[in-house]
Amino acid sequence: MQTDSSKTRDELLVELQRYRVKALGVDALKEQLNRVEDQCRLLQSRLEQRDQDLARECADHHAAVKELGLAQLIVDRSPVILFRRKAGDTFQMDYISVNLRNFGYAPEEFINGKLKFRDIIYRDDRDRVREEVLRFQKADLEEYSQQYRLVTKSGEIRWVYDQTSVVRDKSGTKIYNQGILIDITVRKSAEEKLRKSEEKFRRIVETAAEGFLLMDENLQIVDVNEAYCRMVGYTKKELIGKTPLDLMPDTSRGYILANKETLFMREHRQHESHFIAKDGRRIPILAHGNTLRDDQGTIIGNVAFCTDMTEHKKALILAGEVQKSLLPSKKPHVRGLDIAGRNVSCDEIGGDYFDFLWRHDSSRNAFSIVVGDISGHGVESALLMTTARAFLRMRAAQPGTISEIISEMNNHLVGDILDSGKFMTLFYLSIDPDKRELNWVRAGHDPALIYTPSTGEFEELKGSGLALGVIDGFRYISHQKNDLNNGQIIAIGTDGIWEAINTNGQMFGKKRLRDTIRKYAGESADDILNQVYVELNQFMSGTKPEDDITLVIVKVEGLPEKTSPV
Repeated sequence: MQTDSSKTRDELLVELQRYRVKALGVDALKEQLNRVEDQCRLLQSRLEQRDQDLARECADHHAAVKELGLAQLIVDRSPVILFRRKAGDTFQMDYISVNLRNFGYAPEEFINGKLKFRDIIYRDDRDRVREEVLRFQKADLEEYSQQYRLVTKSGEIRWVYDQTSVVRDKSGTKIYNQGILIDITVRKSAEEKLRKSEEKFRRIVETAAEGFLLMDENLQIVDVNEAYCRMVGYTKKELIGKTPLDLMPDTSRGYILANKETLFMREHRQHESHFIAKDGRRIPILAHGNTLRDDQGTIIGNVAFCTDMTEHKKALILAGEVQKSLLPSKKPHVRGLDIAGRNVSCDEIGGDYFDFLWRHDSSRNAFSIVVGDISGHGVESALLMTTARAFLRMRAAQPGTISEIISEMNNHLVGDILDSGKFMTLFYLSIDPDKRELNWVRAGHDPALIYTPSTGEFEELKGSGLALGVIDGFRYISHQKNDLNNGQIIAIGTDGIWEAINTNGQMFGKKRLRDTIRKYAGESADDILNQVYVELNQFMSGTKPEDDITLVIVKVEGLPEKTSPV
């Protein structure tokens, strides 16, 4: 073997050329290898992307299968049966859900034609159902519903509600009828029980002196007795299909609609209202209503017994007139004071009270304002208020301080009302314009308000003191304020004002009362009083007051200017 040193120059050049050729081949192989590696990386990337896509598709497929299985499970356990049948009069089933097994049948029996749906319709209903379907098809209805009976495989008869809709192809041709079947046997059974119950008690209802109404879940009248017809002057035929709201005046209807949820959330309810008779008479009634439910608790109707309160209301109105005659009938004239008072009862008679008294043992211009509130309202509260007024007037005419007067009044009331659970709150205010002095006793009543326009501030006439009629021997303390000034406004009211509730469940509140007094402070006492009641009525629009409302306004004006001591 020749060494490089022994080789000729030409031989070396040839060998060098040979190596160069080999090197070029290696470079080409490297380039080819690089291209192959790039292709492999691209294929690897595509493979990874495809794996991710397949994983997502598998996950989506798994989720869809799971949702489909869940939906199928819901359908299987649902009382609602799904169906689809070919259009036409063959009634050939194309699909029916597996929960048909609740009736003892397998869907395959209808799909393969072994059974026809007509075969399981109760024999007395078959012709009617077929005639109805043909009539619906002839009328080209897109949706229709039916009620009929099916016979289960075991021979049990069940009622179903059939809701069917039409499926059309792109040309508008009917190709399928599809819909749902719902087992309404329980509802029908309840309706049948109700019908039998009606028959059982109809004689009792028809001979009752009270008006009776049977209504569906939408309050449409289904039946009435003769007493109700006599009460309102309509025949039974005229009343069927109406609702009690149709016979009510706007005020009563507005109250019912505004408080519908509150009224009807109770199974047993009682409220007073009015009906307008056929001859235009306004009839006050007391209604006792009940909600009717089936065995499953579903509302299927309502009943109500209505008592004509005309004679009762006449007696109450007369009592109310007597009670109102006990309230001040004239505006008191006191030098330096403009005074106005008003009482509005939520019923014909109430338990609120206000009065104006002159003290014989005081200076000739000193007089007192009394505002009281017996707990509750109605006849009992009105009688207690009358008793309290009589004693207070009698005792105030005798010598003694206002604390002594109220303490003795409390002792008297304890004997009258302690066992009844009633009590009376009272604010007794004595005003001496000459001395520019206020003296008051607060017996569990909300503090009176004093508004000073020059500062824009309100002050409360506070003080301790229990409600009257609670503890025998309790000693009430009087409080005093001096420096009464022109322009100041005193307001003494009952909680029926600030606790009044509107249709949204909001309370009127003391802030609205203060805002109204501040807004109309430049007006007379009568105007301020009127504006408070206007604001209150607007706030409560559509809502019947639940408590008596009493307010006394005193505007200080015309007091002589203060003189500096010499």
